[in-house]
Amino acid sequence: MSRFLVSGLALVAALAVASCAGAPASTASVTQSPVVSAVATQADRPDPVILISIDGFRPDYLGRGATPVMDGLVAGGAFGPMRPSFPSVTFPNHYTLVTGLHPDHHGIVGNRFTDAELGVFTMASKESGFWDQAEPIWVSAEKAGVRTGTMFWPGSEVEIHGVRPSRWEPFDQSMSGDARVDRILSWLDLPADQRPRFETLYFDIVDSAGHRHGPDAAETRAAVASVDASIGRLVEGLKARGLYDRTLLVLVSDHGMAATSPDRVVWIDDIIDPAALQIGYGGAVLTADPAPGREAEVQQKLVGRHPHMECWNKADVPARLVYGSNPRVARIVCLVETGWLTATRDRPVTRPGGAHGYDNQAPAMQALFIAHGPGVIPGRRLTDLDSVDVQPFLARMLGVTAPQGDGRAEDTLPVTTQ
Repeated sequence: MSRFLVSGLALVAALAVASCAGAPASTASVTQSPVVSAVATQADRPDPVILISIDGFRPDYLGRGATPVMDGLVAGGAFGPMRPSFPSVTFPNHYTLVTGLHPDHHGIVGNRFTDAELGVFTMASKESGFWDQAEPIWVSAEKAGVRTGTMFWPGSEVEIHGVRPSRWEPFDQSMSGDARVDRILSWLDLPADQRPRFETLYFDIVDSAGHRHGPDAAETRAAVASVDASIGRLVEGLKARGLYDRTLLVLVSDHGMAATSPDRVVWIDDIIDPAALQIGYGGAVLTADPAPGREAEVQQKLVGRHPHMECWNKADVPARLVYGSNPRVARIVCLVETGWLTATRDRPVTRPGGAHGYDNQAPAMQALFIAHGPGVIPGRRLTDLDSVDVQPFLARMLGVTAPQGDGRAEDTLPVTTQ
C-alpha cells in the first residue's frame, strides 16, 4: 500500500457498493464516485469521537438477532468488512488501528516476540521502547491539544514519545462491560477543560468466548449480545447528556474468528524435532527461530510447503502480507491454513474452539467497521476497507495532524462532503 499523509485540511470519501454476509437487511446500498471535500469547521466536528473495539467480532455476527443496537448503528451509519493486518492477532492489529501502520512498520509484530535490546515482549509488557516505533492517535491528539481518554486499549498504559492519554486505565479483565462504559461516560462529565474529545473503549468477551467455544457457539452469541447491550448503555448515556447527536461512534474489531478442531492439527513433531526451534508464537500462525546449531536442519525440513501450512524465511514472506522486514519478526514465518492449528505432541489440541492469526484475507478473519454520527452518510456500504485506514479517518474527524501511515486516500471512508 502507498503511504498516505494525513491532513486536517481535507476529508476523503471513496465510496463503493458491496454485499457483506450477515449485514442487516435494512442497510441501504449506495454507489458514488470518490470525492474530496473541505473539512468541517471546528464547530461542526464531532465531539466526542469514541473508538470502540470488540475483540474477535466477525462482521457476520450482525443481523442474527443478538445485536439490535449495533444493527441500528449500521442502518443509520456506514458499515463494511475490514481487512486486518497479518498476523491477525490482537496486539498487532489494535496498534495498527490507532497508528495507521502494518505491524511490520509499527513494531508490535505479534502478541509475543523478541527485541534484540529489550528482550521478550508479551501482552503484559509495559516498556515504552516496545511501542515507540509509531505514534498512536491519542498521542497525536494530545500533542495537538486534544484531550483523550483510553479504556484498556493495547499500548495506552505506556508513555509513548513522552506522552500519555489524559485519562487511562490499566487493563482489568474482570471489569464488566457496563462498568467500562460508565467509566468513559464519567470522563464526559468532567469540566470542559478536562473532558476528553477522543475516547477509546475495549471489550474482550467475544474473543474469549470464540476461543473457548468457537464462533458459532451459543456462548459466543451470548457474549455478542452482552457487548451489544453495553453499547446500548453507552448510547443511552450519551443521550442523557445531550451528546448523542454530536458523537461520532466508530466500532471496529481487530480480527475475526475461525472454528478449530482436534481433527485439524499440523503436528510440528511430524515435520521437525521441536527442539530444533525456538517458537515465538504458535497455533494459528507459527513464528520461530532456529535453535543454535540447527539452522541447516530448519532450512531443510521446515522451510517450504507442508500439508495445511507453508513456511518462509522472513525475507521471502509474500509481499501482500506486509511482514518480514522488521528486525523483531522471527527468522521463520509459517502461514497456517484457516481452521487448522500447529501443535506439538506434548501440548496437543484436545477440544474444538476458535482461533485467529491466519491469512488476513481469509473471510473468517475479516474485522468489523461501523461509523455512526456527524460526518457519516447513513446507509453506506463499504468495500476494500483496510485496518490501516482507521487512523487517518480518526485524525481527520478530530482535526489533528498525524504521522504518515500505510492507509490510502482512495480507500473507502464514510464521511460526508461537508
